[in-house]
Amino acid sequence: MQRTNTPSQLIGITMGCPVGVGPEIVLRFLAERAPLAFTPVVLGDPGVLHRTAQLLGLAMPVVAWQPGTPVEPRAINVHALSDLGPGLRWGQPDAETGRAMARYIEEAVRLIQAGELAAMVTCPITKTALKMAGYGYPGHTEMLAALCGATDYAMMMAGGSLRVTLVTIHQALVQAAASVSEAEVARLIAITHRALRQDFGLTAPRLAVAGLNPHAGEAGLFGREEEEQIAPAVRAAVARGWQVSGPLPPDTVFYRASQGLYDAVVAMYHDQGLIPFKLLHFRDGVNVTLGLPIVRTSVDHGTAYDIAGKGVADPASLAAAFELAAAIVHNRRRGVIAQERA
Repeated sequence: MQRTNTPSQLIGITMGCPVGVGPEIVLRFLAERAPLAFTPVVLGDPGVLHRTAQLLGLAMPVVAWQPGTPVEPRAINVHALSDLGPGLRWGQPDAETGRAMARYIEEAVRLIQAGELAAMVTCPITKTALKMAGYGYPGHTEMLAALCGATDYAMMMAGGSLRVTLVTIHQALVQAAASVSEAEVARLIAITHRALRQDFGLTAPRLAVAGLNPHAGEAGLFGREEEEQIAPAVRAAVARGWQVSGPLPPDTVFYRASQGLYDAVVAMYHDQGLIPFKLLHFRDGVNVTLGLPIVRTSVDHGTAYDIAGKGVADPASLAAAFELAAAIVHNRRRGVIAQERA
């Protein structure tokens, strides 16, 4: 397959934490990949990748790449943004590795904004090292939103049989319940609906909205959040002509969505949405940041320090994240062309 090296066909992969599983899954994915519609380039540390390739017994060469230059088709092309040296120890992040992984992210955003990359796919980082490096972001999503100037954003977990967005994310359960409001439910419905149309190419998305309480409150018997906060947001969405159902009992809605009845589920809190999602997509789930002006997908797992450097990390989530990033770029471009022709 003949590849083009034009910026519009390049997708950047940020290496993630240099002492986590990021370098390994990058190398495994790039070594095992089939021909791709978009060409991957890595933003990271050539020395770390070279040493990891030796550890894995991979003969694929690691070569330097600079924005605006052609890629080497049978090599791992790396935009060198750090030179951490051979003294790193697997599973032991520090301020220096934190600065490095933050720089990979910052440069990927800059290159997309400059038209040098079409999208970015991120490997996992650690919030601890990010904080040690002087960054105040709780994670990737918030950092990317700040770099892009985005204020209306959300996290979607996407897989072949289930997509989930979350009204509340990293909060104690008692705080999450108190944070479910009509405004937030309405916001998540809107951003999910827009993403399904713009990024996933669905002309008439079907959304399900989960209840907060058992049996979706059972008409107020087990709680009134459904009647007072969730149902009004659903009715407002339906009034806009959208196909939105809910609030639906949480113990059945994910099964129905996985069987194709809905294109996505808006869940009320972290574990409500992620437990069923990871049951179905533990290996190949993808984290997508909705509401950004750029395309960003990510692996659906952490740095896995306990297995870093042992040669057993699975690149399946990275492969799925790359494939989805390419699909979103394609769908967004197709949408722009359709608007121009209208």
